[in-house]
Amino acid sequence: MNVRQAPEFPQWPQYDENEREGLIRALEQGQWWRMGGNEVDSFEREFAEFHGAAHALAVTNGTHALELALQCMGVGPGTEVVVPAFTFISSSQAAQRLGAVAVPVDVDPHTYNIDVAAAAAAVTPRTRAIMPVHMAGFLADMDALSKLSADTGVPLLQDAAHAHGARWQGKRVGELGTVAAFSFQNGKLMTAGEGGAVLFPDTEMYETAFLRHSCGRPRTDRRYLHQIAGSNLRLNEFSAAVLRAQLGRVEEQITTRQQRWAVLSPLLDAIDGVVPQRADERTDFPSHYMAMFRVPGIGEEDRNALVDRLVAAGVPAFAAFRAIYRTDAFWEVGAPDETPDQIAERCPHTEAISKDCVWLHHRVLLAGEQDMHRTAEIIADVVAAV
Repeated sequence: MNVRQAPEFPQWPQYDENEREGLIRALEQGQWWRMGGNEVDSFEREFAEFHGAAHALAVTNGTHALELALQCMGVGPGTEVVVPAFTFISSSQAAQRLGAVAVPVDVDPHTYNIDVAAAAAAVTPRTRAIMPVHMAGFLADMDALSKLSADTGVPLLQDAAHAHGARWQGKRVGELGTVAAFSFQNGKLMTAGEGGAVLFPDTEMYETAFLRHSCGRPRTDRRYLHQIAGSNLRLNEFSAAVLRAQLGRVEEQITTRQQRWAVLSPLLDAIDGVVPQRADERTDFPSHYMAMFRVPGIGEEDRNALVDRLVAAGVPAFAAFRAIYRTDAFWEVGAPDETPDQIAERCPHTEAISKDCVWLHHRVLLAGEQDMHRTAEIIADVVAAV
């Protein structure tokens, strides 16, 4: 195999004087937690406005964002949450840690997003939430999901960890009428190393979430009159200052990724045996958290070897998520009364994708246009050698 010279991809995370100035600003204000400072409050206002939401609440990480949102939606022991079987494990564990049962359902083989018909079939009287995950920043079918929610009375929680700034038919995530959770972990489209946020469409749920994320304590309390059960999920002022700077450049970076994906995707499609992820065309502003493609029929072992060869060739590649029901963690608590093979039988697309899918870090899509051609050439060489 003739492995070509690797493209020059930019580093991630990216930062400049805006992050430095924000950190100094947070330092010198003299109050480093959200109850005394201004950075978290300012970030929440800016993040909510950017996404068209009524309210945003910043929290410690994306997993906690999901867990807090589910708790505020009434998820707990004796309830169920419908989740895609192909997703990062936090989507299910957020429900399971609340004592609920996570019910995995299959995904679309092209978008890798939750299959709406499969989600509908999984709804029971115990279902308290349906959780679409916007895989790689390509939004799930929010029209069909909204209808399913209206028909069943089960609310949606958008896992938007990949979908900062994305739009569905011109609507931003916060304009779609549901609760949505984001992550700011180190690899995400905007980051402070860790962090998360929840968007709320109504004030009542937001106020409940605020109490729960601050040990159940009201903002002005001076006598430890905790009103509701909660935990300490508060984001610190330094992280918020960094995130304010990150938010300032995220839309420009997404636009660049869209332009590069428009080049890379058809190049991948032209490689024998490679099928790039396809977006529902109604996602008219995808955020491209990953550049994903499948090599159907390759098998998990060969797929993993392919990823290793791409990494050796200088391409930041990763194996796709394992089906959540194929992990030991899923079965520790809050699992359905089924076996992994029984779930797999109704999740054939998840079974295939988790074995034949590869994703490239989104910094690939921040490189130059010519680098997209070089990346595709390397992928073609590696796939041909498998």
